[in-house]
Amino acid sequence: MNLILFDLPAAHTQLLPFTFTRPVSEVRVGILKITEKWEQVLHTKASFLTQDFLSKKYKLTTTSDNLLINGVVCPNAKLVSAVNSLKLDQTLKKGEVIIAARTSHANISILDQSTIVEYDGPATFIDEVWKIFQYNGEEIKNDFKLVTDGRQSEKITDTHTITYNPDAIFIETGAQIKAAVLNAEAGPIYIGKNSNVQEGALIKGPFALCESSHVNMGAKMRGDITVGPHSKVGGEISNSVIFGYSNKGHDGFLGNSVVGEWCNLGADTNTSNLKNNYENVKVWSYAKGGFKDTGLQFCGLMMGDHSKCGINTMFNTGTMVGIGSNIFGDGFPRTFIPSFAWGGAAGFSTFQLNKMIETATKVMERRSVALDETEKELLKFLYDHTAPYRMWEKKSS
Repeated sequence: MNLILFDLPAAHTQLLPFTFTRPVSEVRVGILKITEKWEQVLHTKASFLTQDFLSKKYKLTTTSDNLLINGVVCPNAKLVSAVNSLKLDQTLKKGEVIIAARTSHANISILDQSTIVEYDGPATFIDEVWKIFQYNGEEIKNDFKLVTDGRQSEKITDTHTITYNPDAIFIETGAQIKAAVLNAEAGPIYIGKNSNVQEGALIKGPFALCESSHVNMGAKMRGDITVGPHSKVGGEISNSVIFGYSNKGHDGFLGNSVVGEWCNLGADTNTSNLKNNYENVKVWSYAKGGFKDTGLQFCGLMMGDHSKCGINTMFNTGTMVGIGSNIFGDGFPRTFIPSFAWGGAAGFSTFQLNKMIETATKVMERRSVALDETEKELLKFLYDHTAPYRMWEKKSS
């Protein structure tokens, strides 16, 4: 069967700003992206049925026998068994949600016309931005089993590193650990290939440090944390996901938050993750066109790809930052910051596209990654597409 991960339009909108630049299954939750989870459990590569503006980068491949899987769904053993049992022209649903379908075409709008198979087992749907961090601890546990099954961890040779429940700690080749504390009593700790845990770091599981990433000296990692590949973290972090290629290298607190790729948080950036009145946190919803109740008491920062903030930046609970923004200055900026914004609490102007691309090119070159023409075309489209959210442009026109 040919594996295709598809986006339902509603879920894609609910997961903005992260899905401005990727299909929903390319969201990282746990150690792996959702795409990578399905590729591992089904032992094949996936293509994508996504929004038109992403299709040049994330291509679709079809055959006469396609397995379509909803990109917001995380696999588990029972679900994988149900998916593998599908016959041609059958659609697997849980309630009203399409989970998967086996079909000769790639048209999700007519899947209800096939034979419906009801699924009554457990399923995790990452269909809201806050669910990325909400379910991250459980997904680290699931991915840890998937990634390490039948494999032998590298040994920790540093005599000054202390471990608790070492059987739940897995070290990939090339990782360096010096004078750290790794406590896996509450959940597993995964230390990726060629990563670096520096002196004095305190790490509590569940925790995932992906390939070539760094935990800086004296950092406090409080659990339910994923640090994606080629990233650097320091200070204090709790229950947060960093997709990859991003830095929070200095002191400051990041809690119950999601940070995309190619982001940078300046020294002593702090996020509030709990309201003083202990009420549920609301965040901006692109689907609603307004603020939506998360149902959670703890929720911090949602920051899209290529956004950055200056030193001593303060983010209030439930702050939503789009892509390509640059935030700086004293005081709390607004809790919805549109894409390509430049400024802070004192007000915003527009981060002009040519300047933003110039910065992104330099940032990516530092990781030996090129900002190619496909990426530039996507950023140009998104610059125009997100203009209606930059209300100050309307006032000045």
